[in-house]
Amino acid sequence: MSDNFNILAVGENARSAALALSEISDKVISETLVLFSSLIKKNKDKILKANEEDVQLALHNNASNAFIDRLRLNEDRINSLQSAMCDIANQNSPVDQILESIKRPNGLEINKVTTPIGVIGVIFESRPNVFCDAAALCLKSKNSSILKPGSDALKTVRALFDVLAISLMDMGMPKKCVQILGSGSREEVKLLVNMTDYVDVVIPRGGRNLVEFIKREAKVPVFAHLEGIVHIYVHNKADINVAKEVVLNSKSRRPGICGAVETLLVDKEFYNKNGNELIDFLITKGIEIRADKNLFNNKFIVDVSDNDYGFEFLENILAVKVVEDIDSAILHIRNFGSNHTDCILTRDEAASKLFFKRLDSSILLCNASTQFADGGEFGFGAEIGISTNKLHARGPIGAQHLVSFQYHVRGNGVLRP
Repeated sequence: MSDNFNILAVGENARSAALALSEISDKVISETLVLFSSLIKKNKDKILKANEEDVQLALHNNASNAFIDRLRLNEDRINSLQSAMCDIANQNSPVDQILESIKRPNGLEINKVTTPIGVIGVIFESRPNVFCDAAALCLKSKNSSILKPGSDALKTVRALFDVLAISLMDMGMPKKCVQILGSGSREEVKLLVNMTDYVDVVIPRGGRNLVEFIKREAKVPVFAHLEGIVHIYVHNKADINVAKEVVLNSKSRRPGICGAVETLLVDKEFYNKNGNELIDFLITKGIEIRADKNLFNNKFIVDVSDNDYGFEFLENILAVKVVEDIDSAILHIRNFGSNHTDCILTRDEAASKLFFKRLDSSILLCNASTQFADGGEFGFGAEIGISTNKLHARGPIGAQHLVSFQYHVRGNGVLRP
């Protein structure tokens, strides 16, 4: 009973804060984010110490390398957090923007104007940077937020929240405009995603089990994707050197993020000319290749299984399949993909247009690393997640996607006959 009461109080506070935020100037919000950035730097040692405690506990619990990579902060990642906060601060406010203007023959002037969504719940697992990104993007779009970290990242998130709380207080921001739920319990998540009176949308950031749980349980609308089953198709007119570097970066830069490529589709014609050269190169760079061993000469190849296609490894592992042509590649992606991110490597403009036309992924790339599937790389400063929904927000969700709209109608006493 007390848990229900506490989380209802969180919802009530978030709703009140959302109303108050709507009257705060964008200048104050931007200055708050700049202050937060500077305080992250000032409190870096404290944040890193808390993070190390989370990492050590995860190691004790035999967490995977990919999990540890998502959890760990270091000097570079702290610097990236600071930069992201300043980038978001420097963006124009997405609120009170006129999207469309209509003047009717009867004299009515109608403006379609952006407004905050209201209260946004974000449930995330092991990546503590999500706390900063989500809080900042919600503030920039004048939404209050309720942030629910997983227990694995809890100490780091609490350290970051303490720093943000100082920034909010010093700038006179509305109390409770950013709140965290800190029990680490799944029951708390279930309560949050059912608070339709207080929460307007929920955004999960985590693995398939978390996202499926939320989509199954939630009465509140959800912006979500299940997994990043990311494909690269190497077309018969791909450049071998481009293929080597793009595939390597797409897999190995950070294997544990949702934009990392998981399946490589190699056109049969390209395979005949350059297939072994490409695979040998990737193996020398430390990537475990799972493919049909009869098709390649390299003794280090692991035999692929049917279960490897459509699987999110989140490790330095790549499933490889040789396909007949672009139609076969598209069919494979439709069958095994998750509508997240897919890429074609080719010098043929017609092939890239066909690939873009016939696939329904939220992000499609040509001759570029799939690791660009990131809101920061899209110029959004950061992202609150990548949505594969078709309604409202799709792809990387930045501040400009965390708004709704109203119609503002002005007349001069006009009456409807």
